[in-house]
Amino acid sequence: MLDVARDLIGCAVAVGPCSGVIVETEAYHDSEPACHAYVGLTPRTRTLFGPPGRAYVYRSYGIHALLNAVCEPEGVGAAVLIRALSPLAGRDVMAARRGASDPRALCSGPGKLTQALGVSLEHNESDLTAGPILITARPEPVPVICDTRIGITKAAELPWRFCLEGSRYLSVPVRSGRPVTPS
Repeated sequence: MLDVARDLIGCAVAVGPCSGVIVETEAYHDSEPACHAYVGLTPRTRTLFGPPGRAYVYRSYGIHALLNAVCEPEGVGAAVLIRALSPLAGRDVMAARRGASDPRALCSGPGKLTQALGVSLEHNESDLTAGPILITARPEPVPVICDTRIGITKAAELPWRFCLEGSRYLSVPVRSGRPVTPS
């Protein structure tokens, strides 16, 4: 799960005409209380315990749909939250959806990027290699910084946030990150 969170940095995510490079992720595992799967198998968490490579899309605070990549073998509840993107294609569509023109404001947060890409709860359980949400491999290794997770109160001290070093598109600047070896 931590390897997946790190290795997604630099990959592209695309939905229809819109795409971006993943510049920030966070890992979540059923062994820690910030993960939805911590409570066990429920109708809401079923996707988290399913096969890897699926989208787990849920509503946060009743407002935003958030996109996660399920990443452990079936039966283990774990996923990687896609926190921020550097926009690539479809910027005009993203800007219209977001009501923002600054490229740094389009996808610099998990709710912003799903709004910009048009990701909704209907995308839950979709195959991330077959679509409609596609995650493609990064063309080359990239420098990654590891930091503690943000925006949560439980297990926030875990260094399970990964960011593209030097990116201007992060949701929140890196606080005390350390470089990690790309794979």
